Amino acid sequence: MLAALDQQSSHAYELTSRLAEAGLGEVSYGTVYPLITRLRRSGLLHEQSQPSPVGPARKVFSLTDAGRAALTDWLGQWKRSTSDVEAVLRSTGAWAGNPR
Repeated sequence: MLAALDQQSSHAYELTSRLAEAGLGEVSYGTVYPLITRLRRSGLLHEQSQPSPVGPARKVFSLTDAGRAALTDWLGQWKRSTSDVEAVLRSTGAWAGNPR
């Protein structure tokens, strides 16, 4: 979610669509909004109200500087974790489809 919001500020409904288009399958608003709330309360997201063409104002979310730092940290952890898993799979032969 942080990576998606780093690319473009979004309201929750738009974010669910973007995550689904990115390959996460059907992502429900009921999953996204609680996560947005936690990230906002943690200081990783900024919330701004923008007028909506229909109905109440929309809450648009974007990354704070702390959110960008958290994304950078998470990406580093992800790269290390996947590298470690790949090393184990290669050492066992499973990476090449030849488990021992």
